[in-house]
Amino acid sequence: MAKKSATNEKKILPSKSIEFRTVHKALQRALMPAKDGIKTNIEVHEKVSNLVNPVLIEGLPGIGFVGKLAAEHMIDQLKAKKIATIYSHHFPHQVIINKDGTIRMLTNEIYLYKDPKKKNDLIILVGDVQPISSRAQFDVMNLILEYFMSMGGKTIITLGGYGIGKLVEKPRVFGAVINKKEVSFYKKFGVSFGEVEGSIIGAAGILLGLGKLKGLDGICLMGETHGNYIDHKSAQRVVEILSNIVGISINVSKLTEKAKESEILIKKLEEEIGKGQTMPMEMPKKPEDISYIR
Repeated sequence: MAKKSATNEKKILPSKSIEFRTVHKALQRALMPAKDGIKTNIEVHEKVSNLVNPVLIEGLPGIGFVGKLAAEHMIDQLKAKKIATIYSHHFPHQVIINKDGTIRMLTNEIYLYKDPKKKNDLIILVGDVQPISSRAQFDVMNLILEYFMSMGGKTIITLGGYGIGKLVEKPRVFGAVINKKEVSFYKKFGVSFGEVEGSIIGAAGILLGLGKLKGLDGICLMGETHGNYIDHKSAQRVVEILSNIVGISINVSKLTEKAKESEILIKKLEEEIGKGQTMPMEMPKKPEDISYIR
């Protein structure tokens, strides 16, 4: 029996179209979920289309809660509309107890702000928590990016804090970009480059890393912060710079007020620690002021 010549054999490789269809089907399944709570699902509340230069803004809990405070302030001031809720088995194994005695699952949420000037529509990602493992981060953030790209998104801006271990009067905002050519653009808005080193852990970093592999552009804005305290002042500075980048005016007076309150409390705490005494840190009383889990 004759053997086939090796030169006649063709190696079949998966085409990009097959890969795309596979990813697309996975996204479709995730966007039309049964709420079984044992996988990552995006519950879409409102389908959106015809967005103008959509920009993904990420503000999940992190160092100093700078990103979370900034993103949630934007949602509040712009009156952004919730368009999707993310449930995942990759979130911590606990639920939130509501004031009325009921419970709810830990979630991430996606909001939409449509720019009336038709310059940049904003897709804002916030939530109770971040995924709890490396594999979880990759799985959840990849799905979020696929959802964002399905709306025509090409630019990512992640928000976070850069801990320096001390209080600062005028926080700087450091940047790390996907493409080097973007550095000069962001410098015009007061973003500092080349002054920090290390790594960006969690969603703020993984979204950019995966975005780079997918051909997207983006930046991580890191507000300078102590690292051990909730930092409204750093969040305020991040919002001010981000507002100029996207060309959308955002009032920061509420953050300014919170920053002044926090400074008084932190200085008092530092004084007590300096005296060798300890004092429990008083937390904001309103649930909307601290609605996160670290």
